[in-house]
Amino acid sequence: MTEKRHTTEADSAVDVILRDGSTLRLRAPEQDDADALVRFFAALSDQSLYLRFHGHPSVDAHLVQPDLAPDWAERGALLGAVATDDGDRVVALASYVRLRKREAAEVAFAVAEGYQGRGIGTRLLEQLAARAAEQGIARFVAEVIADNRPMLRVFSEAGFSISRALEGGVVEVTFPIAATADYAARVAARDHTAVAASLRPFFEPRTVAVLGASPRRGTIGGELFRNILAGDFNGASYPVNRSGEPVAGVRGYQSIDDVPDTVDLAVICVPAAAVLDAATSALRKGVQALLVISAGFAEVGAEGAARERELLALVRAHGARLIGPNCLGIASAATRLNATFASRQAPAGNIGFSSQSGALGLALLEAAESRGLGLSAFVSIGNKADVSSNDLLEWWEDDAGTEVVLLYVESFGNPRKFAELARRVARRKPILAVKSGTTATGARAASSHTAALAGSEVAVDALFRQAGVIRAASLEELVDVATLLSTQPAPRGRGVAVLTNAGGLGIMCADACEAAGLTLPPLADETCSQLQGLLPAEASLANPIDMLGSATAASYAAALPAVLVDTAVDAVIVLFVPAVSATAAEVAAAVARAGGGDKPVLAVVMSAEGIPPALRSEPQAAAAFIYPESAARALGRAAERAEWLRRPLGLLPELSVDRDAATTVIEPALTDPDGAWLDPAKTRELLLSYGIPLVREALAHSAEEAVAAAEALGYPVVVKTAAAGAHKTERGGIALDLGDGAAVRAAVEMIGAPVIVQPMVKGGAELLAGLVQDPVFGPLVAFGPGGVFAELIGDAAFRIAPLTDVDGEELVTTGKAGRLVKGFRGAPAADVASLVELVCRLSRLGEDFPAVAELDLNPVLAFPERCVAVDARVRVQRPETRSRAKSW
Repeated sequence: MTEKRHTTEADSAVDVILRDGSTLRLRAPEQDDADALVRFFAALSDQSLYLRFHGHPSVDAHLVQPDLAPDWAERGALLGAVATDDGDRVVALASYVRLRKREAAEVAFAVAEGYQGRGIGTRLLEQLAARAAEQGIARFVAEVIADNRPMLRVFSEAGFSISRALEGGVVEVTFPIAATADYAARVAARDHTAVAASLRPFFEPRTVAVLGASPRRGTIGGELFRNILAGDFNGASYPVNRSGEPVAGVRGYQSIDDVPDTVDLAVICVPAAAVLDAATSALRKGVQALLVISAGFAEVGAEGAARERELLALVRAHGARLIGPNCLGIASAATRLNATFASRQAPAGNIGFSSQSGALGLALLEAAESRGLGLSAFVSIGNKADVSSNDLLEWWEDDAGTEVVLLYVESFGNPRKFAELARRVARRKPILAVKSGTTATGARAASSHTAALAGSEVAVDALFRQAGVIRAASLEELVDVATLLSTQPAPRGRGVAVLTNAGGLGIMCADACEAAGLTLPPLADETCSQLQGLLPAEASLANPIDMLGSATAASYAAALPAVLVDTAVDAVIVLFVPAVSATAAEVAAAVARAGGGDKPVLAVVMSAEGIPPALRSEPQAAAAFIYPESAARALGRAAERAEWLRRPLGLLPELSVDRDAATTVIEPALTDPDGAWLDPAKTRELLLSYGIPLVREALAHSAEEAVAAAEALGYPVVVKTAAAGAHKTERGGIALDLGDGAAVRAAVEMIGAPVIVQPMVKGGAELLAGLVQDPVFGPLVAFGPGGVFAELIGDAAFRIAPLTDVDGEELVTTGKAGRLVKGFRGAPAADVASLVELVCRLSRLGEDFPAVAELDLNPVLAFPERCVAVDARVRVQRPETRSRAKSW
């Protein structure tokens, strides 16, 4: 009999989100839950009991005992409970029991009347399957009475590949529980529908209550309530304060219970110590959306963090959602809601903005107003105890009023989910992000080349690049790029025409364009001919086009359309410095009339009064900028996005690997909590199990064995130390190009046995490929110039696993390494396909085995027909478990 094993991770509570947007916390039943489970089964209808147990069992302690305190190896169980006036009530239970065929388990579940039809059974099945798979269970079996259509529907809609057999009125359902691509897509679709439903009360509330809305001016709650009134919210708003005093002429209430209406959104602005009581009263009234402005939670230390966990548990017990705590609030143009305590409200528009920082949110609101940018919504997520930028991406994906998404991010709770969502949303709407701070890469020694090259921001850059997110370097750049993307069409290429009345300014803009990766192509003969008839003879028709200081508004109005039709021009940057011949207002109006086509127009019309009104009122005609450098930089970012959109989606390659062989290498090596380097033999065994191409080699424990190995392999040979994890060059542990036995003996004497003997492989581009586990982002795959100068040359590029074939090709063909691959200074081009397969195999290894902490292949020699790694180092370490309650 298999020894029982208690798995802490499996016992961890998990939150799931249901079809109607409500949430439910699932956890393993404990012995103390016996009475609650008996009450749960006793409350089921006779029909439900019959369908669950295929009969009418005695509902008592014996019935529920097998489900209590599951060991997960033989039995697993999860229950869902909700808060009621009489205490917590169990509303769902699911369990599995392992069968004699150890790879299979029988699964069953029940959901309380009144809670059926909300997707609880599907979510229970998802979570049970994940835990069972961790125990080595490969498939679930369920015996279902043929009349139990809801149960059969759960199995068929879950996304698993179902097989059925009917006998005696009972359907036996069997399905593998491995998470296939189709299953993952089904889960993602369920998440999307549920999250969008859960956020609707925040963005489209009909009623809002502000708890802590003081009648005194200058208080956060009082000012927030006044902002709701000033914003002309199209629903009903209610101030709640201890005295029940009116606020800004609106009748006040002492308690939310006294509000004579259902409340969609409750905004809590009371001291931290009173937040739990305020939240409890709101949730008991049936509020499903809580916005907690109050500070004093995880941001202040351990005590605040405990208070935050208690707040979230309370929210989950009532199936609700939470924004905050410690946030600025939310504004939504759809309902003209301004539930923030900002001093001003940005105009309505098409940009959705999420900020993890209230202060930066205020700064961007100021900048947006000054540039004429309009927001569809602004959300300050604060400590993001629940609602995060991932949730907001789910909402904005389908929101017709949002065309551009801006994110200010300080940390990632679930970067893999972010990558999945962003990659999907960015295909439809631009996503711009500013990421501050650094991501700690954990307490590990950067003792491999790959780890040393993986700086703290490498993972963030890789994440954004793969997901199609534009990363702005500053708030200024964020606003600049948002100005362009929210008003202008995407450029079809990188060709830019610069139209100016000041030659020096045009040259500066041309330099900025080149720095941004843009080109200034020569104009077509037809365009030049047309411009000659419009401009003075002294004007320069080279690109930049200098119309001279005498250019008038009419000159701009005539020249801009002529330049826009040039097929070599993908965008136009218009520059104007005030001169006696025209005013900024006149030129701005002329540009606004001439723009607005299918190519982006960027206008830098300098004026002491700032951006001229004509450009502010007609942003779709031309995007306005303060300086030419800002315009060029923003256009470069827009061109990057356009190229990403043209890039194929890519597929995860199907790779033949031997996971069992890899497991036999890795598991025995995980005894040291600080990790350990695999010896050369184990390193080779691991890498070969994943199809990594390696040079032939032999292990020798003496000079005589080394000479015999060299003769068998064929001279010339390489002799290197067999010490686990050694940097061979740095410690003098390698001798190259040895041509006879005497040289081999001398090398062994110098290096010290045991040694590795390899045939000397010459030629090929020297590259580095590697893998490092980031504690937040997971496995990072590295590729760059290799050899002894890998860290000196640098320029290694990284991608987050899993790598698609397109990710792999981009990784190996760009940067300095890409120049080596394509053939540098007359060298033959390397085989790209074999290198792409190599990095994809490393990606798969890192995904399958998080315990592979660091892996170096340096150098990898790339030839026209193949690639081969001639040195390898692998460090393994048992990964730190990171439990996340939020499952979506």
